[in-house]
Amino acid sequence: MATSCSRYNNSGSLAIWGYVLLALDVLALLDVFRQPWDIGKKILWAAIIFFFPLGGLIIYYLFAGRGK
Repeated sequence: MATSCSRYNNSGSLAIWGYVLLALDVLALLDVFRQPWDIGKKILWAAIIFFFPLGGLIIYYLFAGRGK
């Protein structure tokens, strides 16, 4: 069951939703570095998104200045 939830296929390549997650991570990282924050806050958010791909995206969406 754990392998059926993986981002990778049996051949080691990314599954379809792995590509979607990668694209969303890249978009979120680009959005982080376009924000008018200081560099420390940008690096912190980038690290959260990088080390926790799905959870980082959810946390970023919920807490990172969506009141524009």
